[in-house]
Amino acid sequence: MQVIRRKLKDHGINESWTTLREKLGQQLRITAPFKQRDGKTLHIRQATRPEEELGEIYKKLGLSSDPGGLQRVRI
Repeated sequence: MQVIRRKLKDHGINESWTTLREKLGQQLRITAPFKQRDGKTLHIRQATRPEEELGEIYKKLGLSSDPGGLQRVRI
């Protein structure tokens, strides 16, 4: 937590940890299930796009704004 806040402070972002958690919590990962012809289910999981302010936080931390990328799982 302190490392993250320090990195952000170096870039002029002086938010409290509570505020940062609220902003980071706005981005969601969504799973959409699809039935396939063979009877199996395909689950596609992807993160929502971050708001501009959250995207800036990711940039300052050197992180991707698409955590986890796109995942496909057949069950």
